[in-house]
Amino acid sequence: MRSIPELPSWAQQPVEGFLVRQSSQRNLSAHSLAAYGRDLSQFMAFCDRAGIEAVQNVDRKTVRRFVAYLDTLGYARRSIARKASVVRVFFADQARRGEILVNPADLLARPRRPRTLPHALPQRVIRDMLDSLEGVEPVVLRDRAILEFLYAAGVRVSELAELRIDEVRDREFVRVAGKGNRERSVPLGRPARDAVDRYLAAGRPALASPAAGDYLWVGARGGPLGTRSIRRVVRNRAATFPHAFRHSFATHLLEGGADLRAVQELLGHVELATTQIYTAVTRDHLRSTYERSHPRA
Repeated sequence: MRSIPELPSWAQQPVEGFLVRQSSQRNLSAHSLAAYGRDLSQFMAFCDRAGIEAVQNVDRKTVRRFVAYLDTLGYARRSIARKASVVRVFFADQARRGEILVNPADLLARPRRPRTLPHALPQRVIRDMLDSLEGVEPVVLRDRAILEFLYAAGVRVSELAELRIDEVRDREFVRVAGKGNRERSVPLGRPARDAVDRYLAAGRPALASPAAGDYLWVGARGGPLGTRSIRRVVRNRAATFPHAFRHSFATHLLEGGADLRAVQELLGHVELATTQIYTAVTRDHLRSTYERSHPRA
């Protein structure tokens, strides 16, 4: 992992003010704000080495050179595109506030991001994996409930970790807070509800300490189960990552004939284009099924 240089003193006030405004205006998570801060520290340190000592002195040539510099360091196109986007948003904010006259990153060519299709697990793999998690041990009941919930609701791991007991007890629909604190309701099928009920009845009481509060998921030490620990559970039980269940949720819904806009709402996507990537996955599934099954394929 590359080390990120410290933010130069001349850039501290504008960058810190920008991050405060992003937090209040866009409801960015602490994780996103930290990533913004790292990207801007790297950019401002690059400017500092080039002899720049004020935000107002950054020009288009400097921004272009920064992008080229990232490429020479071997950053992936996706990472370069993200860093360039953060720089662009920062200077757009400075221009709106009248700190600069022109956004030096406004006309920056946007690096093309590689198109990667999400990986969906086959339905039989998920079914066999869930059915293999049998037992009455508290940890087994918890892990089965976690996996059932991920697949049934298609939630993000951060959304899963924040759930409270009263939000899921005897509920066919669960409200979750997604990116930007946008709330949505997601249905919970009978197998997932049954798994959660068993966990609440015989699993959580054996695991929870007072430190757990009303958080739904509890770790072996009795406290709330964080996102990192949930990822570890999924890796150990399913040899994959939580987002694979979200991909599988969307892909299997579309393969079953679900409407694209309904899947968009269930996933909490703001833009329909974000959801449309799953249609390519289902087309690949249909093509492989056709080629495998049709005598004249």
